[in-house]
Amino acid sequence: MTSPTKRGSRVVAYIHDHLDDELDLNRLAEVACLSPYHWHRIYHGFFGETAAATVRQLLLHRAANELVRGDLSIDGIAERAGYGSVQAFSRAFQVSYRMPPAQFRHEGGSASYAAVPHDDVPSGDTAMHQVDIRTQRGFTVAAVEHTGSYMNISRSFEMLYHWLAMCELIDFRARMAGVYFDDPDAVVEDDLRSMACAELFEPDAVKFEAPVSRFESEGGEFAVLTHVGPYAQLCFAYRWLYGEWLPASGRETGEAPILECI
Repeated sequence: MTSPTKRGSRVVAYIHDHLDDELDLNRLAEVACLSPYHWHRIYHGFFGETAAATVRQLLLHRAANELVRGDLSIDGIAERAGYGSVQAFSRAFQVSYRMPPAQFRHEGGSASYAAVPHDDVPSGDTAMHQVDIRTQRGFTVAAVEHTGSYMNISRSFEMLYHWLAMCELIDFRARMAGVYFDDPDAVVEDDLRSMACAELFEPDAVKFEAPVSRFESEGGEFAVLTHVGPYAQLCFAYRWLYGEWLPASGRETGEAPILECI
């Protein structure tokens, strides 16, 4: 008999892999091996929304990434996101991202992290954004691996949330984090390695089941930059941190992978 955890993981993976297909309730129920009626109730109970709402949000998330990192026209992005007109796409996009697609494309993060001429930096300052140096203790997490574009790690986070709920391990004190092992400017996108993680306070009492495994997050000294805004803009924060702040700071990177705490 297939466990509820594996049923949920299968459906989450299917949704992410078939965003451009017709994802009706009957097909998702087939993937979960449940009746449409029961699957609808189970999905809504776990994720707090319908599967159709999940698909709409994932399509808008992909569209935001295409706006700031690609050269596809807004018409083309709207059509790929499933909207019959740019106007309908713009209304939906503005609800989620607080600005229309054209403005998001031109102001979607690159301007706020643009390089600043050294003559414009006040004496004694090394950065135009606040970077804190913090000592972080190590901690144990439940992790779901992800391979491919970092923009699609939400798939692994949804699998992880589902597993946590099934195991009654939801704890609002726990830190949620993404661990990123590769440089997207140096590694082919399809080969990028990352993990979606949730802190565990009593890891030795937890029984892990694929696709979830145990991982030890290393402690040490970290440079911390806070990003506020859509995930699609985060690439600009990384480029600024490594390209502007790090060379001016006099510090060097360590061996531990990048950690994004949510």
